[in-house]
Amino acid sequence: MKIVVSGGGTGGHVYPALALIRTIKEKHPDTQFLYIGTEKGLEANIVQRENIPFKKIHITGFKRSLSLENIKTIMRFFKGVRECKKMLKAFQPDVVIGTGGYVSAPVVYAAAKLKIPAVIHEQNSVPGLTNKFLSRYVQKVAICFESSRQFFPGQKVVLTGNPRASEVIGKKGSGRLNQFGLKEHIPTALIFGGSRGARPINEAVIKSLAQFANKPYQVLYITGETHYGDVEEEVALIGRSPNVAIVPFIHNMEEVLADVAVVVGRAGATSLAEITALGLPAILIPSPYVTNNHQEKNASVLTSAGAAIMLPEKELTSQRLVAAIDEILLDHEILDSMSEASKNLGMPDATKRLYNVLLSVVNKRR
Repeated sequence: MKIVVSGGGTGGHVYPALALIRTIKEKHPDTQFLYIGTEKGLEANIVQRENIPFKKIHITGFKRSLSLENIKTIMRFFKGVRECKKMLKAFQPDVVIGTGGYVSAPVVYAAAKLKIPAVIHEQNSVPGLTNKFLSRYVQKVAICFESSRQFFPGQKVVLTGNPRASEVIGKKGSGRLNQFGLKEHIPTALIFGGSRGARPINEAVIKSLAQFANKPYQVLYITGETHYGDVEEEVALIGRSPNVAIVPFIHNMEEVLADVAVVVGRAGATSLAEITALGLPAILIPSPYVTNNHQEKNASVLTSAGAAIMLPEKELTSQRLVAAIDEILLDHEILDSMSEASKNLGMPDATKRLYNVLLSVVNKRR
């Protein structure tokens, strides 16, 4: 089978796409892929590093205010559609899947115009403009949260989960904490603010370091590469603690997640898929800077199920942060209860479900 994949802009769109590709290639090595993205998006470097055939188009997203730039965006969209049609005709895919981000719009739209079956994958509880627009042109809409069903044509929607979940499952006890100077078999809180880091989270953590030093648990703190230098300067003044490890970024996050007891961070869809796949309790600090406040709505799914505590960024303090970690890690009953609730939300077979959706639209065409 030949599959065209498109998604970009943020890791939340790219990493599920890569997880889908990697898992399908493992189980069906004869499958051929083509990834269509932008030259400047996160996908350009990541996808090509995976040795996946990659073609690029130039496309931008709409401004949410009246702007002449939106006219240029419309022109770029139709130019992108023309370019995508040429790529699709040359590759002759059996199916096209868009995982979100504005780059997937001309790709999926071009597939629809060429009568090629297409699927979109929505990671968040509240969809973005691109997937809302594309939903009328595709055969199926794969979702990760039941609450997002209401935004799409009901007969097209299939609950699949996030393929990223399939990659983290089964990695329990990988023994990677000692490389950060931490000990194995001690409850560990992982704190991070996304791939770029988050200043408010960093500020709260820095003010909490002295308190962490006296706790019976340990902390792995990821600052984000942009903020690492500033954090190190602050830590040099405060002093280091042997039970706190500070790093700028971690590749292969799924292997580290397998060894922690609680996760503190944003509420992006990919992170939540990883967390629930492993049955980890979470302290979620949704980013208030995202479209439709979707991270808070993502987080509410976990909090309603008893799998997470939510700390709005505007209410985040070092005292509340430490108290939330203490509440979970110092009470085994709460830890076990939240772990079970998180596990019940997980969908570790997400890739299989999504692959079956792709097969269904291909077979229906045949």
